[in-house]
Amino acid sequence: MPYPPAYNLMIQNRRSFLGALTSLAAASFLPDASAWASNGAAGKLHFASNEYSWITFYERQQRDWFADLDASIGEFAKSGIAGYEPSVTNVEQLHQLAPLLKKYKIEMRSVYVGCTLHKEREGVESLKQVTAIAKAAAPLGVKIIVTNPSPIRWGGEEDKTDAELSLQAGYLNKMGAELQKHGITLAYHNHDIEMRRAAREFHHMMVATDPRLVSLCLEAHWLYRGSGNSQLALFDVMRLYGNRIAEVHLRQSKNGTWSETFGEGDIDYTRLAKELLALKVRPHLVLEQCVEEQTPNTMGAVEAHQLDLQYAQRIFG
Repeated sequence: MPYPPAYNLMIQNRRSFLGALTSLAAASFLPDASAWASNGAAGKLHFASNEYSWITFYERQQRDWFADLDASIGEFAKSGIAGYEPSVTNVEQLHQLAPLLKKYKIEMRSVYVGCTLHKEREGVESLKQVTAIAKAAAPLGVKIIVTNPSPIRWGGEEDKTDAELSLQAGYLNKMGAELQKHGITLAYHNHDIEMRRAAREFHHMMVATDPRLVSLCLEAHWLYRGSGNSQLALFDVMRLYGNRIAEVHLRQSKNGTWSETFGEGDIDYTRLAKELLALKVRPHLVLEQCVEEQTPNTMGAVEAHQLDLQYAQRIFG
């Protein structure tokens, strides 16, 4: 799902104290991320890949990822990536995926589920939907559900009101509590749109939610792009909320455009890895190296993801 251009982010110093308190609380209550950080092989980190990155590679070749899911998952397996993070909207999709992942010996430690939480009726329905998915996902080995409460309108000037943001944060807390009953962590996910207007939506979701119930999926490149291509803003967010990071989505760009493979580029991922080590957090690492219109087109999905994995292993391993 493509997203609009970035908006400006202003990290305000007055948030630092409250953010530090939030991080301290999170350090006490977050589940042990190392439980899903290993492949089981000594010293070998587990890496997953998000479904969306494969969809973008397939689309530029005029292929449909879902036309033959068995064949698509078979290609995924050739990349050597051990985990798959799908986007799901219902329990039936999990039932369809489970035997294919078992066939190709691929784990599913996390899933992405969209939701709408800033309106009361939609919030009730989303809570039911995500809870049902969690109940079905837990026996399949899922430890994290990543969710992004949907923006009002991509590319528009309309924003959620303060009341709507408060309602959304309340539903995130409720959702996190329900997921915990199934042994699953809720990780809040953002795109660039939540970073505009001094990042009021992003920061409120962090400040107004309980660290014991709502963790963070660090969307490294959306934070970077949403703050006007600023690494300062990305690493400020890590300082403010680092101990709440349960998952990291890994994507790189060069001169602002998504790269074809995960490697050297605009974001200093070596520094990011060191920051995570300093925070003593071991999040679930998910490759999400998507392609967009201006991305170089020199290879297919399998080769690109093989290179993604090699670089990630070198940086984080």
